[in-house]
Amino acid sequence: MATTGNDKAAEDTSTLLDYLDTHPQVAQRRHGAVGFCMGGGMAIVSAASHPDRFAAVASFHGGNLASDAPTSPDRFVSALQAEVYVAAAEDDPHYPAAMARRFEAALENAGVHYHAETYAGAAHGWMKPDFPVFDAQAAERGWAAMLALFDRTLRPA
Repeated sequence: MATTGNDKAAEDTSTLLDYLDTHPQVAQRRHGAVGFCMGGGMAIVSAASHPDRFAAVASFHGGNLASDAPTSPDRFVSALQAEVYVAAAEDDPHYPAAMARRFEAALENAGVHYHAETYAGAAHGWMKPDFPVFDAQAAERGWAAMLALFDRTLRPA
């Protein structure tokens, strides 16, 4: 974790998009991104760093989405062209209520189309089957929300 971050994920995303552009079936298409824990912020910053290439981004129990760090996701949302889904855990020291309010205010101020919800009774990591706090019912709900987002935003016209 100490050797990566939101900026490095955005850099890696450039390489991934270059690779995808070598495949005619997906070249220059808009994509979806999803991240869990620190990956939530990485997905948001990557989508904001390549706004013309992302139509959707989902963050599950994302941590540190609004901080004073120069690479904090809230600092990038004004560039987003993607629809955003933020699924927070009720019990999450990495994304407390005050941080959620700050992040959602940044999305609002930027005019980003988003939906944020807090999963009651869920703890940080609830989506991951190999975590002790895994919540199968909440995870199923989260997957359904993400798939609906991707279906709505990525389906070819």
